[in-house]
Amino acid sequence: MNTTAIAPYLNFNGNAREAMTFYKECLGGELTIMDFDNGTPGVMHANLYSGDIVIFASDCPPGTPAITFGTSVSLSINCMSREQVDKFFNALSKGGNIIMPLEDTFWGAYFGMLTDKFGIHWMFNYDDPAKAQKH
Repeated sequence: MNTTAIAPYLNFNGNAREAMTFYKECLGGELTIMDFDNGTPGVMHANLYSGDIVIFASDCPPGTPAITFGTSVSLSINCMSREQVDKFFNALSKGGNIIMPLEDTFWGAYFGMLTDKFGIHWMFNYDDPAKAQKH
């Protein structure tokens, strides 16, 4: 990363490896996973880099309260094409729940929302230059 940026850091209840492997399968890129080094089960830190997409994650350390997933945060991906939106959306929706199907919006974007099988909320957007010029 050559610029200052915010990257989401996701916490899981013991299934960070499964989640991050799933995200790599869906989004592509390079995944690195570091386990706790003292024999404690779980992921201490994982990072996925796929182009400009960056996701960090870990499992909750033993003895800490379990994560309660909420609706206050969504991972939003601004895609480069409708095809990229379709690819990511269709892959991440497997086993999840589609909140808003992909559709052309009144603001000139191709947009949709879902919750994946791990309870993480996602938003996908493609600003269609041809449609955005009309608004």
